[in-house]
Amino acid sequence: MTTAELLASAASAATDFLATVQQRPVVAPATAEQLRASFGVPLNANGRDAGEVLRALVDAAEPGLVASAGPRYFGFVIGGSLPVTVAADWMTSAWDQNAGLYVASPAAAVAEDVVAEWLIDLFGLPKSVSTGFVTGCQMANFTALASARHAVLGAQGWDVEQHGLIGAPPVEIVVSAESHVTIYAALRLLGFGISRVRVVPADDQGRMRADLLADTLRGLDAPAIVCAQAGNVNSGAFDPIEEIAAIVHEHRGWLHVDGAFGLWAAASPALRHLVRGIELADSWATDAHKWLNVPYDSGLVFVRDANAHRASMALVASYLVASDNGQRDAFDWVPESSRRGRGFAIWAAMQTLGRVGIAELIERCCSHARLFAELLRREPGVTIANDVVLNQVLVRFGSDEVTREVIARVQRGGVCWLGGTTWHGAAAMRISLSNWMTTEADVEQSVAAILEAFR
Repeated sequence: MTTAELLASAASAATDFLATVQQRPVVAPATAEQLRASFGVPLNANGRDAGEVLRALVDAAEPGLVASAGPRYFGFVIGGSLPVTVAADWMTSAWDQNAGLYVASPAAAVAEDVVAEWLIDLFGLPKSVSTGFVTGCQMANFTALASARHAVLGAQGWDVEQHGLIGAPPVEIVVSAESHVTIYAALRLLGFGISRVRVVPADDQGRMRADLLADTLRGLDAPAIVCAQAGNVNSGAFDPIEEIAAIVHEHRGWLHVDGAFGLWAAASPALRHLVRGIELADSWATDAHKWLNVPYDSGLVFVRDANAHRASMALVASYLVASDNGQRDAFDWVPESSRRGRGFAIWAAMQTLGRVGIAELIERCCSHARLFAELLRREPGVTIANDVVLNQVLVRFGSDEVTREVIARVQRGGVCWLGGTTWHGAAAMRISLSNWMTTEADVEQSVAAILEAFR
């Protein structure tokens, strides 16, 4: 099979999948044992025909695919992919560019530069911030906090990249009681550990208590890195960023904002008030997959102190051909050197949607969240457990036992998929909306499935 025939076959299989994703049961039908039997064929000595291998791959994978790209998947704040971004991602793979340094792909480097300017403007961040394109929000948080570590220790005369943390001056890490798990993972990777983290209580919606943050910082002798949140992973609530920023900077600390999905509220005139003061932070993390609806591998980090950002990430080696014309080498701003061109799909999404389209996509998802809450709360015995300010809905069905059983029945049913969580010590259903494809009809169909399971 020729290259052209192979790619045409892949395009046909992909098109068939996308054409049916709206009607597919959301849950994967195959068991792990069935999938292992399909994938676990012998590895022969001489290989197989590429066309035959592609068909075998599609046949083996199809029964184990979750329709998370479809309109009724409401778990984990997983967005779908706009058709143009799927096409752009195919082109990214076909071009096979190493986006780690300018000389290896000027197109990838410039695309990221342009997209970064658009995003900074869209989010209302300071125009001078530096940007990195990473795998997801986990690595965006890591990169931002590595920059913070460099800056805070550097201000005390310590070069952490040269000398490490052994013998370094103390640094205080302050987080919210509702900080996302990826913040803790980043802190572990950076050598800060978990046991020394200071936790500030949150209010009933999961917002950091600014007054208690002020009390915490007043009692510290060392400089602090404070982690706030734009968009609570359960409730969707926003920490009071403007107030927090004033407190942190009064104590000469570094404020990082984890905005995995909530930072996108800044792109909507109707929702921008939720992120008031966002431009006052020192670093920001988000994920374009979640709400711009581009394929995975699209995390974004922004840092006010570009020197700290670059110093914490930059690579130096004799064989690396750094740009000699002032162009940006991506490996100076992210943890990886070799990686795909992450800017192409984001460029395609932003050009296709435009400012108005991005705002409408975000606002539509939030409208669907409110519709979920409105329809579900009409049922006796159903409680909406959060203020629906963004795209997250928390639902309880009386007891913990009943709530968990409703979730399990809905997941098995395949009409829609949503997860469970624990909120204020009680079990809750967690509904997250971030897919461009979801309609009011999908919400109504999903609500009917949820209530059927409850009844």
